[in-house]
Amino acid sequence: MRFSRLLMLSHRPWLVVAVFAFTLVAPAIAADYVPPPHEWQRRAPAQAGFDAKRLAEAVAHAQETAVVVPSDLRVVLNESYGKREPDYRILGPVTPRAQASGMVVRGGYIVAEWGDLERPDMTFSVVKSYLSTLAGLALDDGHIASLEQPVARSVPGEWFEGPHNSAITWTHLLHQTSDWSGTLWEVADWADRPEGDDPARRTLHAPGTHYKYNDVRINLLAYSLLQVVREPLPQVLKRRVMDPIGASSTWRWHGYENSWVDLDGLRMQSVSGGGHFGGGMVISTLDHARFGLLVERDGVWATQRLLPAGWFAQATRPSPAKADYGYLWWLNTGRIAIPAAPESAFWAAGFGGNFVYIDREHDLVIVLRWTPDLAGVVTRTLAALEAH
Repeated sequence: MRFSRLLMLSHRPWLVVAVFAFTLVAPAIAADYVPPPHEWQRRAPAQAGFDAKRLAEAVAHAQETAVVVPSDLRVVLNESYGKREPDYRILGPVTPRAQASGMVVRGGYIVAEWGDLERPDMTFSVVKSYLSTLAGLALDDGHIASLEQPVARSVPGEWFEGPHNSAITWTHLLHQTSDWSGTLWEVADWADRPEGDDPARRTLHAPGTHYKYNDVRINLLAYSLLQVVREPLPQVLKRRVMDPIGASSTWRWHGYENSWVDLDGLRMQSVSGGGHFGGGMVISTLDHARFGLLVERDGVWATQRLLPAGWFAQATRPSPAKADYGYLWWLNTGRIAIPAAPESAFWAAGFGGNFVYIDREHDLVIVLRWTPDLAGVVTRTLAALEAH
């Protein structure tokens, strides 16, 4: 199926927050405000419907629970994966982290901010949700006939050969339920978060029946999208999404040293869908927030539809094999993950505490960098709304 297109208060002197001097008036937020390039208007918490003291407490919690040591993410990756994954190695660029940052956006306006919003940082698996968005564009453009179609019909070669792999659909890759078996960029699928005594000899699950978080298979999705779009995915994202929403020129999307392919006589890099092996997206908090605002408004920026109508309704539908997961977006199904948030809330999540939280019911976007406790920050932020 195809689709058409803080006045911050705190008793802590060290708490770095933004202080906005506005004349307090009755809360009134223009839901159609969009920040132009290089600019972003602020609103005092009360203007945006928040209790200023409670919102400052939410920001303080985000800062107090942040983890930025060690700053050398190569050390962090090797400690996290190198000890339990066979032949683990870093294949793509890795940049150090320096400090936590974050934003609370309501009605399109910034009402809370902390840290360096312009610093590009690794974002790990948050990029999976960007990748999902590119799949929606590929579908709308006709590069993919149907998400229920086997990928083998569009991507020839060894990757989708054989009885098991040939049955894998685009939906299976987007849900992380493909159980694809093979090696991509010199990493076997079973070596990524290995399970069992002998993961190399595991029993395969029928595609669509078993969920497993697996970056090798996500990288296969990125490679498959490259094959059908026939253009580097960062170029597509820049032209179709990031430039129109006024994102900066500082974000980068990397692949691996060995993920280069020849396509139509041109050398292109197949990007990675995370930073598990290095690589992935390096992006600022401000640029994440622009993307989050676009998603919160269902793909419309000002008067321009950039993303297919209906795509996010489909992308945030629970997977049959995992109720709190959609097309590379995490869901609040049953209000289990974040009981204080509406069930309709969803978010992109990445290793180390990177999040882009979308809450349409409250017209809210929250971006966190290096702050693992999303639920704690969201709960306190929503409490600040209720208390006003």
